[in-house]
Amino acid sequence: MGFDLRDISFAYGSKEVLRTISITLETGRFYGVIGPNGCGKTTLLDLMVRHRQPATGAIQYNRKGLDVYSRRQLSREIALVPQNFYINFPYTAREIVMMGRYPYIPRFARPGPEDNAAVDSIMDKTGTLAFRNRRITDLSGGERQRIVFARALAQDTPVLFLDEATSNLDINHTLSLLKVVRRRVASGGRTVVAVLQDINLAATYCDELIFMKQGQIFTRGATDRVLNPDTLKDVFKVDADIVFNAFSESRQVVFKK
Repeated sequence: MGFDLRDISFAYGSKEVLRTISITLETGRFYGVIGPNGCGKTTLLDLMVRHRQPATGAIQYNRKGLDVYSRRQLSREIALVPQNFYINFPYTAREIVMMGRYPYIPRFARPGPEDNAAVDSIMDKTGTLAFRNRRITDLSGGERQRIVFARALAQDTPVLFLDEATSNLDINHTLSLLKVVRRRVASGGRTVVAVLQDINLAATYCDELIFMKQGQIFTRGATDRVLNPDTLKDVFKVDADIVFNAFSESRQVVFKK
């Protein structure tokens, strides 16, 4: 069960972005996708949430092709926190989070008690309840990103994709949201696939890392195994040392000046 990608390729016009990618992602794991800018990380996620179609190859989710799922069915299975979220209509923050419940609400029906309880609970856990009635257009970039994160959590799906989902957040809110996600993986068997720029955050929270380079998977595996100086040198062209930090209880990267 989970995702199975076989010989996936994708191009924007004549520019090839992904080349013959094959990978299996199991359920109940927190995966970090790491790599230089432009290596295809976001495009890979776009294909797995069916925002784009691969030029070659096939993607299966739970042993069925993605194309056999209706949009409503897929939205009950997969949620995404995108890099950028643009909306000009002045919905309230709570209305945005409630959008995560739409896959479960019958057409033309209003949210029920279960939906309202789920939204209030998620906003409380993500620290966004205080601005529930503020307009999304009046929020700061960080506040807006937390609301979009809360919307995805309210969707309550087995799979969550995070595309640099904490890039606009301060470290306090970043750690808080990643802890919420980590607990969902540990206690509920959820699957998380996160594109992360901060390698130390990835090392702290991810069970496995997928390193990408020039549109291909350079290496993947358990974090403690694949996070090493040779990998960072090959992928990022930087010199680094890896040390175990007892405070974070994880391997951490120290870069050479």
